[in-house]
Amino acid sequence: MNNYQRDGSMRFDGNFGAAPNYEPNSFGGPKADPRFAEPPLKISGDADRYEQKRGVDDDYIQPGNLFRLMPTDEQQRLISHIVASLKPVPVEIQKKMVEHFTRMDPAYGGGIKKGLGL
Repeated sequence: MNNYQRDGSMRFDGNFGAAPNYEPNSFGGPKADPRFAEPPLKISGDADRYEQKRGVDDDYIQPGNLFRLMPTDEQQRLISHIVASLKPVPVEIQKKMVEHFTRMDPAYGGGIKKGLGL
């Protein structure tokens, strides 16, 4: 059995150290094996995993709206906390995160990009 689950009850060994146990990751961690994907379920046609096509980036609308609701001083504090958390992270991941924050709001991503010096 090898399912990458960690931190269970009474765990007291090395617990795989800092190795990632999630996917996707940028550190050579586990990858999903398509051989073990659930087969399509016949209902009325095929039911399977499909990428949902949306007209807009729904995943970014709500956090962007929340950012825009904040007063400027709160926005700056939020940005500074995120920058502090991202500073020790590899630059490739910093750039990926800046892209996400920019999709939420250009000022949000721009502030984080500037704070990281990218």
